[in-house]
Amino acid sequence: MHSSCRGPAASSLACDRRNAVSHYSVEPSDKPKALTAQTIKALRHEEVQGISRRRLLRTTIGAGFGLWLLEVTAGTLGFLWPNLEGGFGGKIRIGTLKSLVDANAGLPIAEGYPAYVQDARAFIMLVDPNRQEFVPGEDATGDGAALNVRALYQRCPHLGCKPNPCIKTYWLECACHGSRYDRLGTKAQGLGPADRGMDRFSVSVDDDGVLTLDTGKINLGTVPLAIGAPGIEAPRAATGCT
Repeated sequence: MHSSCRGPAASSLACDRRNAVSHYSVEPSDKPKALTAQTIKALRHEEVQGISRRRLLRTTIGAGFGLWLLEVTAGTLGFLWPNLEGGFGGKIRIGTLKSLVDANAGLPIAEGYPAYVQDARAFIMLVDPNRQEFVPGEDATGDGAALNVRALYQRCPHLGCKPNPCIKTYWLECACHGSRYDRLGTKAQGLGPADRGMDRFSVSVDDDGVLTLDTGKINLGTVPLAIGAPGIEAPRAATGCT
């Protein structure tokens, strides 16, 4: 105790004030609380500051699913877009026989040689070159005999390479693995690994002789035939181009 509070003359009020100050202590504001059942329950319901692991996991999964859905939607639109725009996968207007011949000047298209149309990814040829016309009508099978025109999908049925027409034989020859097809797409038996002829598009010809291909409708090619058998045309030369 302070010395001034020891004598009998000391003021009791002053001494009381000094004693109160000397016994003053500071309590921490964040003094830990006892982990009682009520405290634990309160902590469970207390709002978490920042982001919790559970919310982070949910957000990550949601973002991943959203990206996947976006990719699927974009891919679907990309697949359907040609149909909407009239490109490959939809109906493609080719034109008349004359326009096809004029577009391939220098090639014997009028004699039945396959004409390649890039936009349609197709080889187009007269079925019977003695009939110099496309006959009005529709052929969903792609055979084309009644319309006097056939359109072949450009892919080799083996592994998808693009065969090339040979000017010497008028046949279509796949340089990748050696499959051979007559000018109408019939597979020559024993020549190459393809197990069928070239696939065909559905075709239609209007009253003005304008040919249209439906590249969304592909018909599988026929079974291979032996050279010399009915249904396959003989090559116009003994040797091919490849």
